[in-house]
Amino acid sequence: MSMITLTALLVRDYDEAIAFYTGALGFELREDSPRADGGRWVVVAPRGAGPGGGLLLARPGRPEQQARIGDQTGGRVGWFLQTEDFAGDHRRMVAAGVHFVEEPRHEPYGTVAVFEDLYGNRWDLIEPSSGAPTPA
Repeated sequence: MSMITLTALLVRDYDEAIAFYTGALGFELREDSPRADGGRWVVVAPRGAGPGGGLLLARPGRPEQQARIGDQTGGRVGWFLQTEDFAGDHRRMVAAGVHFVEEPRHEPYGTVAVFEDLYGNRWDLIEPSSGAPTPA
């Protein structure tokens, strides 16, 4: 069986991205290793997540990649951060300066609100309703 373990996310600066993801979003820094080309291998993930679900924070190597920072999904929500405590996480994230582009709303599948990371990529913070499918 195969699994997706990392998703690359283009960032302007490793250290500012680490600070945002570990501070404002409460992720853990799983790895920060130098690479032979002068770059770094930086992986962050939600605390307690298994081997999947990590983000590889990647600095762009070409101008066309640089232009995609903050718009990797064409303005769509591209990442979904699931929580068991929507109200608590929402409150903590707002206090940490995370920009929510909408008020929380209740949908048949759960409570959700769209927020932007420090570059403008859109994310859903979501707490599934009971009975809604959740990742295994």
